[in-house]
Amino acid sequence: MRKLWMSLGLALSITTLSSIAQAGPKVEFKTNQGNFVVDLESDRAPKTVNNFLAYVKSGFYNGTVFHRVINGFMVQGGGFTTDLVQKPTQAPVVSEAQNGLKNQNYTIAMARTSDPDSATAQFFINVKDNPGLDYPNAMGNGYTVFGRVISGQQTIDKIKGVPTGIASTPRGRMADVPNTPVVIESATILK
Repeated sequence: MRKLWMSLGLALSITTLSSIAQAGPKVEFKTNQGNFVVDLESDRAPKTVNNFLAYVKSGFYNGTVFHRVINGFMVQGGGFTTDLVQKPTQAPVVSEAQNGLKNQNYTIAMARTSDPDSATAQFFINVKDNPGLDYPNAMGNGYTVFGRVISGQQTIDKIKGVPTGIASTPRGRMADVPNTPVVIESATILK
């Protein structure tokens, strides 16, 4: 019986180590509304994760805002300063929306234009299941999911509930902008 328990213990240890080894990179966001951590799916969206991590490493996200907040849909950030000036970005990354990951509550995905291969730095966090954003969607493309919020969901819930309105920007007017800026103070890769 003792050998059986030891065998089970060893099997569980190997399983635990295996799952830890397969865990993706994690990024902690500190915001003026609280903090949250995302676990990235580098095996399912390698180009997207590498692109995202390059922006994190460069400090690009520090001082940007969640500029588009739609409760019951998503919160979008990572591209505008507190003055709603869009930051210059690197070249776009190719869509990996066909990776099988779904736009479910608390997943993080890349924002883009109507061109599926136009994602650069902006991302959004789904605040409900959004199957209409999955590949293939009505337009055939979908949005690349590349991770999930694994802690700090209460921060996302707080952000999705902030009052929003229409704001003037250097490029015109934007809707769904928080009345008080929701600032990403820092984004850091966790070791």
